[in-house]
Amino acid sequence: MPTRSARSLSAVALAVATTVTGTLAWAPTASAHAPEPTPSTPSTPAPRNMVEYGGIKILKKDPGGDLMAGAAFALLDASGKEMATGKTDVDGQLVFKDLAAGIYRLKENSSGSPLHNTVADQDVIVTPGNGTPLTVIDPFKPADLTVTKTDKDSGKPLPGAVIHIIPAGSGGDPVTLTTGKDGIAKAKLPVSSRNGTKYTATETKAPEGYQLDAKPKDFTAKPGAPETVTLADTKKEEPTKPPTIPPTKPPTTPPVTPTQKPTPDTKPSASTSVSATPAPAETASSTTAPTPPGSLAHTGADATPWLLGGAGLLLAAGAGALLVTRRRRADDADHDGSAES
Repeated sequence: MPTRSARSLSAVALAVATTVTGTLAWAPTASAHAPEPTPSTPSTPAPRNMVEYGGIKILKKDPGGDLMAGAAFALLDASGKEMATGKTDVDGQLVFKDLAAGIYRLKENSSGSPLHNTVADQDVIVTPGNGTPLTVIDPFKPADLTVTKTDKDSGKPLPGAVIHIIPAGSGGDPVTLTTGKDGIAKAKLPVSSRNGTKYTATETKAPEGYQLDAKPKDFTAKPGAPETVTLADTKKEEPTKPPTIPPTKPPTTPPVTPTQKPTPDTKPSASTSVSATPAPAETASSTTAPTPPGSLAHTGADATPWLLGGAGLLLAAGAGALLVTRRRRADDADHDGSAES
């Protein structure tokens, strides 16, 4: 049975190469353990068909540098056959020994943490020698972000709002979200710490008919946890219209009916037939045609016939009273003369 070279060749360094994807980080080539004592060199050369062996030492961490225990790995050969399995210990280490030199597939089955994701499968080349530490860094699970846009007064969902999500500091790429018909937009945000990563949400475009709220809102996205950000907008105010003043209409003067002319009493009484004053002749203003409707207001000229008629009646009454008085005096004088005789 051939002697395994992993136990006899302590001076030979183990070189492990992988396909570069950025998910595996390699430690320095120097071994962290003291080398095993080197046995004396045999006087006869090793047989040509002797198989050489090597090993892999895995060190598991997270982006914050914390060691991770319980991460499960499997090592597959070129045909897909499982050659070795194991989990990292409390120090975050896992060692695969007695591996024949060749190409293997390293597969992480579990990160051992609810906050971390696993890395992608990687090809590993094992060469004869002692195992060299291989550092594997598991990323934090992203946060599940939900952005809700609502009407500030009614609370109804608002579609079409554009929200800009910016990580704090200089690291990370911004994310742009647009709310759908239900007023909701979702995204997975990268997290770089167990305590979470700070982000700022800013509205860059308001829904139609609403005012833009450019005030930023800060929040912290934690690994593997849901995070909800609610933003509310106010409707735009309708422009104030000047009051409508109706056109002023000219005052409408009601039609004036023509004034009836007074009918003078042309039949004098017995006592006033001699001294009655004849009615004055009608003036030109008393015979003026009535003012048509819609004309200006009439002056006092329409009252002249009434005044003249009244004056005539007063004069007639005065003349009658004077005649009666004279007649009574005459009668009294005649009565006195007859008494003397």
